[in-house]
Amino acid sequence: MNRKHTISALALAAAFGASGAFAEQLNVVCSNEQAWCDLMTQNFKIDTGIDVAMVRKSTGEVLAQIRAEAGNPKVDVWWGGTGDPHLIAAAEGLTQATTADVGGQLGWSLNMTEMSGGRAVGVLVGLLGIIYNTEVLAAKGLTVPACWSDLARPEYRGEVQVSNPNSSGTAYTELATLVQLFGEDEGFKLLAAIGANVNQYTKSGSAPGKAAARGETTIGIGFMHDMVKLKKDGFPVAIVAPCEGTGYEVGAVSVIAGTPNLAAATRWVEYVLSAEAQSRGLEVGVYNIPRTPPRLPILTPPTWQGSS
Repeated sequence: MNRKHTISALALAAAFGASGAFAEQLNVVCSNEQAWCDLMTQNFKIDTGIDVAMVRKSTGEVLAQIRAEAGNPKVDVWWGGTGDPHLIAAAEGLTQATTADVGGQLGWSLNMTEMSGGRAVGVLVGLLGIIYNTEVLAAKGLTVPACWSDLARPEYRGEVQVSNPNSSGTAYTELATLVQLFGEDEGFKLLAAIGANVNQYTKSGSAPGKAAARGETTIGIGFMHDMVKLKKDGFPVAIVAPCEGTGYEVGAVSVIAGTPNLAAATRWVEYVLSAEAQSRGLEVGVYNIPRTPPRLPILTPPTWQGSS
């Protein structure tokens, strides 16, 4: 290369650097609620200077995508969604062990890390439950559902909505919950009986709760932290923790195998595990149980005065 070409190359590099054309960027697929996906994208950019291209998809959709893109990944990190598909991705070598600092984990998060060989890290816990629209239930003269088995009652024909386990980790958690509570044979019988009352299987796990809040269905199945947000937003809903007990999700974060942006992906993992970042979820109505709860101030006991 002659001197003229060298100067031109240096000038071109300087121009790209000044315009930020080579700025670090991270591609994240998010299986949390859209508002939380957007908030974390915004905050991560502010705190790290790294641009994030974010797309929101259900867990089943993400698993199908990263399988199709194996060896030539289009995303760097998978954040959120139930842990089972993350474990499947880990077992299939679609994700890689993180080098992020994941110390100080709670037991359920540590289990996820160990089970996946460090390829998936637990971020949050969410409990499965039932939601119903109090006004619609009363108008139709229906009894209040208190148990999973109640959802099989003939009176609820066409009144129940749940997501599709082919696309939704929420529905897969429901399936696993009933099988573990009632045994495989009885669990699948109950699923079939409840299925006879289902008016729609949605793609997203949070959709049935939202439909119940709007009065589009009487009863929905989903995670209770999503239902808490609907209740706090003023919708006429009630939340039920089923009498037989319930299952839970461990939401996870995974780094996609072969990512060309490993350093940025590692920073994302450490960021979403931090107490500061997780506590920000409250701003958009995220009420699940975080892996790293915010530290509470240490209160000094009061000094009591008076005669002995």
